[in-house]
Amino acid sequence: MKLMINGKPEETTAGTVAELVESYGLEEALVVAEVNGKIVYREQWNGIRIQSGMKIEIVHFVGGG
Repeated sequence: MKLMINGKPEETTAGTVAELVESYGLEEALVVAEVNGKIVYREQWNGIRIQSGMKIEIVHFVGGG
């Protein structure tokens, strides 16, 4: 299905936000997700079914110095 992920059109086979984050190989503890303009808590990721046309922003925090 087609989505807008971080402002770019992409296709995915992920069924939930949790699966989408996992497909990028990101560590969940360091990720914030926004779906259609609303921040969703990590505990909700498995319950949010991805649908074509959704706008998803994934922010991954990295350490540095």
